[in-house]
Amino acid sequence: MKRIADYCGDNILYINVMNNLSVDCDCDSHPEPPRIADIGMLASLDPVALDKACVDLVYQSPEEDRVHLVERIESRNGRLTLDHAEKLELGSQKYELVTLE
Repeated sequence: MKRIADYCGDNILYINVMNNLSVDCDCDSHPEPPRIADIGMLASLDPVALDKACVDLVYQSPEEDRVHLVERIESRNGRLTLDHAEKLELGSQKYELVTLE
C-alpha cells in the first residue's frame, strides 16, 4: 500500500463502510454474525486517520455487542497496527470527524 500511496500522493480517497460489522473478515466464507448494525460511511484522504476514526467509533458504539469487536481489535493488536502505519508515514492518527446528513 505504501508504494501505491507514494505514487498517487493525494489522489486517493479512502472509504470505509461501517455496516453490519462482524469480528470476521468479509472474505471469510463462514463469518460470525454482525455485532454492530450500522455506524455509517467514512471517507478521508488519510488512511490512518480513517482507520483510527473507525476504531474509535467501534469503541464508542452504544451497542452492547461491541465488546466482541473490541476484544478482536485488542487481541489482534489493532492499535499497534495504527501506530506502525503512522511510523511508516502512511498518515496520522489525528483526525476531525465531520458529520454530513
